[in-house]
Amino acid sequence: MLVGKKILLAVTGSIAAYKALLLTRLLVSNGADVKVVMTKAATEFVSALSFSTLSKNEVLTELSSESNWANHVMLGRWADLMIVAPLSANTLAKMANGHCDNLLLAVYLSATCPVMIAPAMDEDMWLHQSIKDNILRVESFGNIVLPVGDGELASGLIGKGRMTEPAAILDYVLDFFLKAQPLKGKKVLVSAGPTYEPIDPVRYIGNRSSGKMGIAIADEFAMQGADVTLVLGPTAVKPKSRIKVIDVETAFEMYDACMHHFGEQDIVVMCAAVADYRIDDPAIQKIKKKDDELVLRLTKTKDILKELGVRKSNDQFLCGFALETNDGEQNAIGKLQSKNLDMIVLNTLSDEATGFGYDTNKITIFDRKQQQQSFSNKSKAEVAKDIVTAIINFQNA
Repeated sequence: MLVGKKILLAVTGSIAAYKALLLTRLLVSNGADVKVVMTKAATEFVSALSFSTLSKNEVLTELSSESNWANHVMLGRWADLMIVAPLSANTLAKMANGHCDNLLLAVYLSATCPVMIAPAMDEDMWLHQSIKDNILRVESFGNIVLPVGDGELASGLIGKGRMTEPAAILDYVLDFFLKAQPLKGKKVLVSAGPTYEPIDPVRYIGNRSSGKMGIAIADEFAMQGADVTLVLGPTAVKPKSRIKVIDVETAFEMYDACMHHFGEQDIVVMCAAVADYRIDDPAIQKIKKKDDELVLRLTKTKDILKELGVRKSNDQFLCGFALETNDGEQNAIGKLQSKNLDMIVLNTLSDEATGFGYDTNKITIFDRKQQQQSFSNKSKAEVAKDIVTAIINFQNA
C-alpha cells in the first residue's frame, strides 16, 4: 500500500528500460504518485509518452528548453523515494563521482530522499572491478542497491546483470516504507461522519459533518502501518487507503459497531459527529403535510465515547473530539476528564474555513498529561498527520 507516497522514477539508457513501464504501472496501481525523469539515452529505448500515460504526470528529460526550466531541486525534495531503474553502467559511474551533465543526475544530486537503484548491464560489465568499486561507492553514500538477477541477457549470454524484475522492486519498495511505519502491527478504530436519525422513511435529523476529518485520520493511520477499521456514517467521501470500512447510518448502529470492535483495538479515535438525540418513535409511513405544526419527541442517544472510556483498559489509547462554539478549552478539558480519555482534539466553528464541510481545519490537542498543542489552519490531511504524530509521541514518551 503506497497511498500518499511520492516516488520519483529515474530511467537511464538500457534495454531494460521497457521494464520500468511495468514498474510505473505497479507503483501507480498501489496508490503511489509517480513522476518520471529520463536520460536522453533512455528515450531511445522507450518513449516519454508511454511513461506520462502510465504515471499521469509530465515526464522530464531535459534541464531546460527554450521556454521552460526543470526545477531539479524541487523534484529532489518532492519525493519520498527516488528509484533509478534501470541503472546503466554509464550513469552509475557518474553518480559515483558526482558528475552532473543531465537532468536525472541533477535531480539525484539534489535529492533529500532515500535513493534506491536497480543496476542493469551485461555480466562481463557487472563483474568488472570498476563497476564493483562504483557500486561500493554509491552504497557508501547511503543509496539502497538492489541485487541483479541471473538469467538471459540482451547479449544472448546467460549470467548475472539483469535488472531486478518490477514485481520484486515493488516488494522492496513496500518493505522500505513498512520499515518506516511506527504503527505497523497496531490495530486502530476510527469513527467518522454524521449519523442520520430517521423521522419517517424519507426524512431524518442529521448534521453537517462530511466525514473528511475522520477519513483523513484513518488514511494517515493506514499510511503509518496500522490495521485500521473505520466506522463510517453516511457520506459521499471515501477513504483512499485499503482499510476495513463499516458503513452505518444511525447513532445506535455506530454505537453497536464501535462496541463490537473496541476490545481488540490498540488505539481508538472517535471523530464522528454522532447525534445527541434521536426520534423517539419514527413513523413507519411518510408523514403527510396536513397540520400547521409537527411535534417530534426526541430521546437521548447513548454516549459512545463515555462508554468506551468506561470499558478502556490500561493498554488502550482513547482519543475524542470536541467541536465547540464557546468556552472551547474549558469544555474540551472537562470532556477529557469526565470521559476517561487519553487525548482530545478541539476544533471550533468560529474560525474561518474550519469545521464541517471544509477541506481545512484548525485544532488544539489536549492530553491527560496536561500537555497542550495548538496548530495553525491546515488541510485536513495535514491535520490528520499532526493528530497521529501526537498520538505516536504520547505513547513513546
